[in-house]
Amino acid sequence: MSVYQYYEFQAIDRPLTRDELDGVRALSSRARISATHFVNEYHYGNFRGDERKLMERLYDAHLYFANWGSRRLMLRLPTALLPSRSAEPYCAEDALSCWTRKGHLLLEFSYDDEDGGEWDFETSSTLASFTALRAELAAGDLRPLYLAWLSALTRWELEEDVDEDEYASAFEPPVPAGLGRLTGAQRALADFLHVDPHLLTAAARASDAAPPSEVDEESLADWIRTLPQREKDTLLLNAALGKAPQPGPTLLARHRAASHATKKPCTSTSRRSAAELLDAAYRVRSEHTRQQGRARAQARRAEQRGRDGHLDRLAANTGQAWQDADHLIGQKRPGPYDTAVTLLKDLREVHDRAGTPEEFQRRLDDLGERHRGKPSFMQRLTDAGLTAG
Repeated sequence: MSVYQYYEFQAIDRPLTRDELDGVRALSSRARISATHFVNEYHYGNFRGDERKLMERLYDAHLYFANWGSRRLMLRLPTALLPSRSAEPYCAEDALSCWTRKGHLLLEFSYDDEDGGEWDFETSSTLASFTALRAELAAGDLRPLYLAWLSALTRWELEEDVDEDEYASAFEPPVPAGLGRLTGAQRALADFLHVDPHLLTAAARASDAAPPSEVDEESLADWIRTLPQREKDTLLLNAALGKAPQPGPTLLARHRAASHATKKPCTSTSRRSAAELLDAAYRVRSEHTRQQGRARAQARRAEQRGRDGHLDRLAANTGQAWQDADHLIGQKRPGPYDTAVTLLKDLREVHDRAGTPEEFQRRLDDLGERHRGKPSFMQRLTDAGLTAG
């Protein structure tokens, strides 16, 4: 199997310093590196750096995937925006882990294809597909974390040595609002982590509608005016010098907390067990299968009605149809030949419905006799099962 690995890092809150850039460049001579970005692809060999340490020290987002199915997304946020106690309930083995370093919370979303099948990396996403998740988490939207827990449950269901009592004794974490209507980045994450769509639908039934994302500018302005002048001066100075993360997300989070603009993340008074969620997903899947069956049957009926109408129109003037076939063949070109063969197959069905297959064969024999000098057309007749004398 060919080897392919993709590494991408992004610095969002502040660019790397010159010394930091020199340290990163020492890790790879082929990577595309800037003060805010690192991208490299490996068709052989491995990355020499430690992704976790780079995230702890320098970067705010990281994407990795390999064509054998392994994939990883890491995000770093200030703990002032997302404390570890908010993320820990969603952590699950092999799906989401979190830890803190120097005032930051680090989240690692991961998925490994245990079947070992190759992943079509050419259609894979870049880090830009996921960076919006960081801003969503900073704003208190915990849907990305719940999606990771669902990914773990999706994989857990496939394990063969799990006792059913384990499913009954494991309960979901707090259910965030808005699961029924994910953002674009959240949909990309659900695909990235292979979340069962039927399980997501079942889980969303206990989720309230997402609160409005628009910021009340007048309320925010009033709140900012109440901040101490020294604090505002410090925020602006640090932002201008790049010594601290951009203050916008922190200020918005503090404003929401102060004004109680957000709801508690759990929208359900009772937490469902893994067994209840899996049973609900089975019902959703079964109903989806039934709906698909009904839709296919309806499509087949519509197709048959269209076919019957077409044959009825041919039957109303079979003489003209035979003349049309003769004219098409006379053009001596591949396209008209194909159209003529299709028309002849339709005429065979028209005559079969009318109980006159002998007339069809007589007319086909006459047509074949007139055009027997056209071997390409005659071969098409044979291939279509239309045998002329």
